[in-house]
Amino acid sequence: MRHSKLGFQLRNWRSPETRRLMYLEYVLANDEHVKEVKLFGLGPHLLERYRTLSETFYREDKHLMLRRAAWTQVLSLIGTFAFYAAYALMALRAADGLLSLGTLTLYIVALRQGQQAFQSVLSGIGNAYEHNLYMSNLFDYLAITDKLASTDSSAPAATDLPAPVPDAGAEKQSGLFFEHVGFRYAGKEEFALRGLSLHIPPGESLAIVGQNGAGKTTLVKLLTRLYRPTEGRILLDGVNLDYWPLDELRRRISVLFQDFNQYQLSVRENIGLGSIDHLEDNDRVARAAERGGADGVAAALPLGLEARLGTWFEKGSELSGGQWQKIALARAFMREEADILVLDEPTAALDAEAEHAVFQRFRQLSEGRTTIVISHRFPTVRMARQIIVLEQGTLVESGSHAELIALGGKYARMFALQAAGYQ
Repeated sequence: MRHSKLGFQLRNWRSPETRRLMYLEYVLANDEHVKEVKLFGLGPHLLERYRTLSETFYREDKHLMLRRAAWTQVLSLIGTFAFYAAYALMALRAADGLLSLGTLTLYIVALRQGQQAFQSVLSGIGNAYEHNLYMSNLFDYLAITDKLASTDSSAPAATDLPAPVPDAGAEKQSGLFFEHVGFRYAGKEEFALRGLSLHIPPGESLAIVGQNGAGKTTLVKLLTRLYRPTEGRILLDGVNLDYWPLDELRRRISVLFQDFNQYQLSVRENIGLGSIDHLEDNDRVARAAERGGADGVAAALPLGLEARLGTWFEKGSELSGGQWQKIALARAFMREEADILVLDEPTAALDAEAEHAVFQRFRQLSEGRTTIVISHRFPTVRMARQIIVLEQGTLVESGSHAELIALGGKYARMFALQAAGYQ
């Protein structure tokens, strides 16, 4: 039990280094990193770091195992000595005629069975103790998720929420309202967003621009309730997001993140995962593929929609960045019932022709939906009826493209800089 506790503490203490070891292994062996690893000659350096960490772990484990083995041998010898000493004592008693042969046999069998039962009890206690140590990590983890499932303030847990009821003080208007919203990531002193107040009417098309780190993606994460505001509140149709059941809220929102996932699954599954309840709906998958431009990607593969993507498994097909983005865009269009569509850099990896085709379809598909587009490309941005500019987490400008150009502020300067690159 003592050495189990030492081993548990050792593994917990070095868990960050264990994750670093796993990451080094991932970089060395994964196809996503192979180009730079080879081109920049990173293999020997990363392998040496991997070997150094592995040898450190080996020495620590070896030291603990040797101590454990030494104590086990010493205590085992004591137990063995006591066991055979009892045998010798009984044999001497029998030789002196103090014990009959039948009594001697009874004592020997009873002693052996008692020893085995006692060892089983101690072994069971030791195993239960060791397992309990590691189960404590699971319980601690579950306690953290329970804490996150509830609000950071006084709002009830998601599982206890009533049906959405409009806030008493909320405006009697539909759409999205950001009221003095501020957000700060855990462990950070500075705010990623601060004092954001914004109204997005139903069916409105909104574009968000700003430099990297301005808070654009953070705004989307707050809208989808991946995080809750540190300050202020967000309302959807007059209801605080904290009072929307998560499943119902997220059914209304479809999102394409900039760092979208590339699932090592078939084309059909990659698209269908956008609406898991309709994964087997072939017509919906086909419509989503056509809307996102992924139908051409599927047509170029030998098995079409059934072709496996990625190279982790046998017979997988690797795609270019632009092709993966079309798959991810189709996944966002899979959620047909969503009335809020959010696209975070949706055409960053597409060529000009593919981008034009996507947004021609996007104009048609966004009719009647609230659309929020984050982009650095101004041909994309200017199609929105409302544009906001974020700088260091605060809203500095808002209006239409023409209004912001006439204003001559930050948006106009960014537009001029990008336009100059095409002249």
